[in-house]
Amino acid sequence: MSVVWNYLNRGANMLTQSRGDRFTSWCGRRMALRHGDQIILPESTRVHPNALINPRKGLLRFGEGCSVATGAIVQGNISFGDRCSVQTGSILVGYGTREDPKGQITIGNHVRIAPFVQIMAGNHDISDPEAPIGGVIGEPIVIEDNVWVGGRVVITAGVTVGRNAILAAGAVVTKDVPPYAIVGGVPAKVIRDRRTDQYAK
Repeated sequence: MSVVWNYLNRGANMLTQSRGDRFTSWCGRRMALRHGDQIILPESTRVHPNALINPRKGLLRFGEGCSVATGAIVQGNISFGDRCSVQTGSILVGYGTREDPKGQITIGNHVRIAPFVQIMAGNHDISDPEAPIGGVIGEPIVIEDNVWVGGRVVITAGVTVGRNAILAAGAVVTKDVPPYAIVGGVPAKVIRDRRTDQYAK
């Protein structure tokens, strides 16, 4: 089927408002909505049929005007605001259930997630060094409004990214990011504040 979608949208990974792309998005919506009331998907949100969308045991909520590209994986307990985008190859996994959303991923409005980003709101239980590595312990991730998550960024469980921040390509974000900060590196550190021309020392 991927050959069909590739033909209809001329090889583009993100859907537009062309007739072929609207049909492709309709197919993606129909595939995603087979989970019934576990997915909230407005008419204005476009999902490529080759994206893997699954709420697992949680609630997967999209805002208005969102787009999910081919090859993206969006699963579990996740809430998107309006006009967010998830690009090719990115993996977002929220944990927990509606009743117990310990591993919820909450994403604000106008958040841009570049290709091959990993955002996973849980870690394996490694508390006992002698025992086999255990199941997943969920910790929430919050990404506030108007954040750009660069290519191949990793955001670990328990992190909050403040509004208007930029996460530079390849960053591994293990701590909270202040609003307006540009962060980069492994582990990620603040490079500068977007409101000033001053770089962090």
